[in-house]
Amino acid sequence: MLKERRPIIAGNWKMFKTVPEAVSFAQELKGATVGLTGIEVAVCPPFTALVPLAIALQGTDIAAGAQDVYWEDKGAFTGEISPVMLKDAGCRYVIIGHSERRQFFGETDETVNRKVRAVLPHGLIPIMCVGERLEEREAGVTREVVHNQTVAGLAGLAPEQVAGLVIAYEPVWAIGTGKTASEEDAQQVIGYIRAMIKDLYGGDAAGRVRIQYGGSVKPGNTAGLMAMPDIDGALVGGASLAVESFLGIIKAAAGYRKS
Repeated sequence: MLKERRPIIAGNWKMFKTVPEAVSFAQELKGATVGLTGIEVAVCPPFTALVPLAIALQGTDIAAGAQDVYWEDKGAFTGEISPVMLKDAGCRYVIIGHSERRQFFGETDETVNRKVRAVLPHGLIPIMCVGERLEEREAGVTREVVHNQTVAGLAGLAPEQVAGLVIAYEPVWAIGTGKTASEEDAQQVIGYIRAMIKDLYGGDAAGRVRIQYGGSVKPGNTAGLMAMPDIDGALVGGASLAVESFLGIIKAAAGYRKS
């Protein structure tokens, strides 16, 4: 199956790996992906490893990404990191609004939107996360939750800007639990997001925006997810921490690339 949108597999390392571990991983991964085309790969380490990881990945198509960002370019904001700093560190992508940021650090739809709008002028590509909690799923309000998060997160953007970013649908109940939404369930929600983008921003934006699935993605379930017409890749957590499993996901996804 061929897709018009280039699939993207992004590894979110969360709070794992020291600098030497990150560099070792990068060197092994870039050696294992030589000659692999038609798919985009990004690795999002902790802030401490961003610069050495980006240096280690130079000369490859593997991108470095950050796990969060602040919406100001500079200032007295202790502990934060700006889009300017991320660009300078060698980032291409930045994860915004991950459910753990929402759950543990007070991220809101408003702050997600501020961050999305802040990184675009610097050439950074947001991976904007949306998804429902278990109680919301059981209450039957998945679409309402995802709709509200998507509309709020993209507020104020032009269709061309929406077309160029990445949206990650990550059902919170599937993150780090070993539970994965079925291929059909994931497709249903992601297809709904794409239809929503079409209504809000037009058919061109809907056809070009890449929408990932995130939530206990593994080499064994990647091909089935990627076979769905609207799923353009994966935001990978635990399975991105080992080269073997991350590479398995990349190769499975590459089978559904555009020729």
